[in-house]
Amino acid sequence: MDRIRIRGGNRLAGEIPISGAKNAGLPLMAASLLSEEPLSLGNLPHLADISTLASLLGVLGVELAMDGDAPNGGHAGRVLTLHARKIASTTAPYDLVRRMRASILVLGGLVARVGEAKVSLPGGCAIGNRPVDLHLKGLEQLGAEIDVRGGYIEARAPKGLTGGHVVFPFVSVGATENLMIAASLARGETVLANAAREPEVIDLGHCLNAMGAKISGLGTDTITIEGVPGLHGARHQVVPDRIETGTYALAAAITGGDVMLLGANPAHNEALFEKLKESGVEVSVDGRGVRIAPGSGRPEGVDVMTEPYPGFPTDLQAQFMALMAAASGAAMITETIFENRFMHVSELARMGANVTVHGASAMVRGAKTLAGAEVMATDLRASVSLVLAGLAAQGETIVNRVYHLDRGYEKLEEKLAACGADIQRLRD
Repeated sequence: MDRIRIRGGNRLAGEIPISGAKNAGLPLMAASLLSEEPLSLGNLPHLADISTLASLLGVLGVELAMDGDAPNGGHAGRVLTLHARKIASTTAPYDLVRRMRASILVLGGLVARVGEAKVSLPGGCAIGNRPVDLHLKGLEQLGAEIDVRGGYIEARAPKGLTGGHVVFPFVSVGATENLMIAASLARGETVLANAAREPEVIDLGHCLNAMGAKISGLGTDTITIEGVPGLHGARHQVVPDRIETGTYALAAAITGGDVMLLGANPAHNEALFEKLKESGVEVSVDGRGVRIAPGSGRPEGVDVMTEPYPGFPTDLQAQFMALMAAASGAAMITETIFENRFMHVSELARMGANVTVHGASAMVRGAKTLAGAEVMATDLRASVSLVLAGLAAQGETIVNRVYHLDRGYEKLEEKLAACGADIQRLRD
């Protein structure tokens, strides 16, 4: 099993190209199920999760073709074309779905297109319960009949879906996306209230509209979808990955580095950038992207609370904790999205981090120095927080179970090494 070795202490300096967003690419790929014509996606990152969904879509009958690749960690030259000319199967098997929760996104497209679907209950990172109830209840409100048995979700709408009014009891990105996809082909109008506002949701809406859907209210908490009889093909560019952007911004900050994040969209990370500025890190924007530069001293401790977008993202909580563990002073980090998202704390403690957890909050008291250690990744974002801590630590850090990283970070070692990090993947 691969490991990553980091010899810490190097200050990052240079440029890092930001890849397309995984969390946008996955629902966009699922949207290909809605049309008999091809959907071409540019800026799609090369990641394990993308490959997993590509394999699943292939089982369902989608033809896939990759055109081009880009050197040096870039992504703009890679275009994936998905052609769901005919749905060959309506069953998403356990062996593929168990690897990634986002596989549930094929449910809405299959039911909308052919009136039935059988999708295994999903797997993925163990950072919380994350039930699929909202997906299923929403589809039922659009007229689908749902049964869950034998570990599979069975959905049927033989006469097609019908528009409805869905009020989410809490914000869910996945459920919002699944119902946007499904409602695009439903008869009549669908209103999604308390909908997610994330840039990835907006990106999906723009792509669906380019395919002929009629969706309004994107970026607000009320999305309206006027169903159409069918969708056509389109070409679409995936938005830059705001979580990758934030991760590398924090990598620069924790090492006192000066890094330009090429292609980053500053509007998508305002909550993080405000916290970085508050801690003393310099953040500036120009036409090329976002520059992260050191302030006059060590970053200062800053309190954060995770919230749905546009609040501070839960997917950057672990990385921010790594920065606070090396900062001056103390910080309170409160997690409101996922109940099990402090599993990285014990591993950071092995590196000298001083973190005390009280329920949904963690008190972080900055250490003058972190020390390299052998640590184990528990989920995608926790694993990269250990990499960040290793960049700042004295000595050598070995991060085990890095297959988590491959789910969400494209060419992580190459991008960091190009900016001066002493980082290497060890293959057993």
